[in-house]
Amino acid sequence: MAVHQFPQHRAAFQALTDALSRVRVRREVEWNEIPAPSRLAPFTWAASAELIGDDDEEVASGKFIVLYDPAGNDSWQGDLRVVTLMQARLEPEFAVESMLGDVAWSWVTESLESMGASAHELGCTITRVVSQSYGALAARPTSVDVEIRASWTPDEHHLEPHFASWTQILAAAGGLPPRPVDLASARPPLRADDL
Repeated sequence: MAVHQFPQHRAAFQALTDALSRVRVRREVEWNEIPAPSRLAPFTWAASAELIGDDDEEVASGKFIVLYDPAGNDSWQGDLRVVTLMQARLEPEFAVESMLGDVAWSWVTESLESMGASAHELGCTITRVVSQSYGALAARPTSVDVEIRASWTPDEHHLEPHFASWTQILAAAGGLPPRPVDLASARPPLRADDL
C-alpha cells in the first residue's frame, strides 16, 4: 500500500498546513492557498502571495510550497521540505549593484533567523534580470527584477515560523522597511478547494 494512503499521515499533514492559516503576517501581504504540485511528494501544499505597496500596486510576489514524505527523503535529509519563490522589481540603481546576490541571500538567512525558523539543507539561487530598451523603445526606463528560489528542511514539524519567514523575505525584496509582524487579527485564506 502506498504511503500516501495511510490516514494518519494525511491527518498529520493537514494539521501542519491548517496551522499556516493562523500565521500573522504584515498587512501588505495578501496570500491564498493554491493547488500544489502533486508529483514532488506524497503530500503537498502551496500558497501564493502578493506584496502590495502604498500605491496599491504589487511590488513583490511569491510561492510557498510544503512537501511531505513520511518515509523521508535522502536529498532533503528529512521528511518535510519547504520550497519558495520570491520575485520583485527593484530600483534601477540595482542594475550595477554587484552585491545584490549577497544582499538577497541575507534576506533569506536573516528572515529565517528572526522568525526562529530552524532549518538545515538550506539552498538558494538568486537571479537578477536587467531590461534595457533601445530604438523606438528607448524611452522606457531600465528595469531590474530579482528572483529568489530558496528551499530548506525544517528541523521540526512546526511550519508557522517558516511561513512567516517567507513573507518577511517578500517584504525585504519588495523594499519595505523591516518591522515586526502586524499583530492584527489573522484572516483565514482562500483555500484551493474553494476556487
